[in-house]
Amino acid sequence: MSDIPKSMRAVVYRGVNDLRLETVPVPRIGSKEILVRVAACGVCPTDIKKIHYGTVPPPRIFGHETAGTIVVVGARVRGFRVGERVAMHHHVPCLDCHACHHSNFAQCPQYLETGITAGFKPSGGGYAEYVRVMDFCLPGVVKIPARNSFFEGAMVEPVNTVLKAINKLRLCKGDTVLVAGQGPIGLMFTRLLVLRGMRVVATDLMEARLKLAKQFGATRVVRGDATNLSDQVAKLTRGRGADAAVVAVPSDAVVKQSLALVRGAGQILLFAHTRRGAEFPFDLATICVDEKDVIGSYSSDPMIQAEVARLIFSRRLDVRPLITHTYPLEQAAAAIELAAKPTEASLKVMVTVG
Repeated sequence: MSDIPKSMRAVVYRGVNDLRLETVPVPRIGSKEILVRVAACGVCPTDIKKIHYGTVPPPRIFGHETAGTIVVVGARVRGFRVGERVAMHHHVPCLDCHACHHSNFAQCPQYLETGITAGFKPSGGGYAEYVRVMDFCLPGVVKIPARNSFFEGAMVEPVNTVLKAINKLRLCKGDTVLVAGQGPIGLMFTRLLVLRGMRVVATDLMEARLKLAKQFGATRVVRGDATNLSDQVAKLTRGRGADAAVVAVPSDAVVKQSLALVRGAGQILLFAHTRRGAEFPFDLATICVDEKDVIGSYSSDPMIQAEVARLIFSRRLDVRPLITHTYPLEQAAAAIELAAKPTEASLKVMVTVG
C-alpha cells in the first residue's frame, strides 16, 4: 500500500441530520480482502432514513450503492486484480444457514453484517474515497465491462433488490400489475415487469415521472390521486382487477388503494415501508376470504447477480435515464437532501468521488 495515502476524505454521520466532511484513515485490509477507490455511490432511501431519524448510533460512513477501482488486492485473494472496475454488494449471505436454505437471504445472520467499510462501524462506506471489502463480501463484487460507466455499476445493487422482489410475485405473461410510485425504484419495477411481458399501470403525482414511465413501457399511466383510477384498472382488466400491486412509496393510503385495486388472490408487495413501528389497520377478511396476499421484499438476492449484471450492462434495462443529478463528495449532504425531497426533475442522485 505504499502508493496509497494514509488518510482520505469521508462524509461522517455524527448524529441526526449531521453529516461532516472529515479526514479519516484509509482502511487497512487483510490478506483475504481488497481495497477499492470509490468513483460513484448512489443515494439510497435506506440511508436517508438512518440519517434523518437517527435509527443507528454515530459515527458512521454511509453509502452502499458503490462502484470504483480496485487499488490493492490481499495476498490470499484470487480472481481480482488491481485496476479492475467493480460494483459491490455490502451484504452477502453465508448460503449455509437455516434462512439461506429457505432462500431467505436477507434474514441470514451473516447477511445482516455489513462487509464493506470506510471506517467506524461498517455501514457501506461509499461516501468516502476508499472502501475496504471484507472477505465474505467478495462474492458480491461484480466487474464492470469497459463500455459501461461507474454510474451503471453503482446501480447493480438497487436493481438486484427490485428483481428479487419481482421474483416473489406469482405472475403470468400478460398479467396486469399496478406500480405505485415512479421514482427510481418504481421506474425500475415498471421496466423489468414490462420486459417480463406484464402490462403495467404506473401511478405517481409527478407528471415528469409518469411521462418517463410511459417511455419505460407502461401500458397506462395515471395520477395516483385520479378519481377514475379504479375505473381505468377495471377497464384494462375487464373488471377483474390488477393481478398484483407494487407499493414503491411509503404511503399507507397507497397500501389501502392497492388492496382495493387487486383481484381476489392477488398480491400486494410492500417495498418502501422500511421504518419500524408503523401500524396499518385493514379488514382481515380481505386476506382470509378474498385470499389477497400482502408480502414484503427487502434487499438483494445473490443468486440473481449474473442476471442483474446482464440486464444493466447490456442496457436491456438502461439505467442511464434514471441518473439525473451528481454531486461531489463534499456536497453529499445536499445530494441526500435532494434525494429525500425530490423535484419534478430529479430521480436517482449520485455522489461522485475523485
